[in-house]
Amino acid sequence: MSKTIDVYFDLGSPASYLAWTQLPALAERHQATINWKPMLLGGVFKATGNQSPMATPAKGRYTAVDFMRFAKEYGVPFTLNPHFPINTLQLMRGAVGYLESPRFQDYLTTLFTALWVDKKNLNEPKVVSEVLTDAGFDPAEVLALCNDPAVKEKLKEITEEAVSRGAFGAPTCFVDNDMFFGQDRLGWVEKALLLQEL
Repeated sequence: MSKTIDVYFDLGSPASYLAWTQLPALAERHQATINWKPMLLGGVFKATGNQSPMATPAKGRYTAVDFMRFAKEYGVPFTLNPHFPINTLQLMRGAVGYLESPRFQDYLTTLFTALWVDKKNLNEPKVVSEVLTDAGFDPAEVLALCNDPAVKEKLKEITEEAVSRGAFGAPTCFVDNDMFFGQDRLGWVEKALLLQEL
C-alpha cells in the first residue's frame, strides 16, 4: 500500500520550518511519500477567522519558548525572526513555481534558513534577491515564476484546498483523511503511518 503525507505549509511559519526539518526522515522510516503543498497562510487565516498565536502577547511569548524547546529536541538551529510577521505571498508563489523542479528543496532550504536561522528580513525585496543569489538562484527567474498567472492560480487553488480539508494553520498534515495540525503532532502522523503497516 502506498503511503503518503500531504503537508500544507508556509515559509513564514516557524512551526512549518520545524516540521520541515523532521518530516523527510519520518517519511523515510515508513517508506512514505511527502506531497508538499505550498499554501498562503494569510489566506487560510482570512478564510477561517484564525490568526497567528503571536497576535496574542501571552500566547506569543509561550509559543516562542515552545518553538525553542522543539528546536532543541530536534537538534536543529532556530531563532525567532525579529522581522516577523513576513509577507510571504511572493515567497510562496516561488515555492509553487519550483514545486515540480529538482531545486524545490533547495528553494525551501534557502528561505527557511534565511528566515528561521539567519533572521533575514525577507519583507525587503533586496534582501530576498541577495539570499537567492547567494544560493545560486537567479532572482529574475524567481520573479518571473512569481508573476506567472498559472503559478498564482495554483497557489490560490492549494490554499483553498487546504481550507476545504479543514486546515486553519500551518503546518497541517494529512495521512489519508486524518488531519494533524502543528509540528508538535508529528508523533501522531507517525502513528497514522504505522497503522497503515498493520
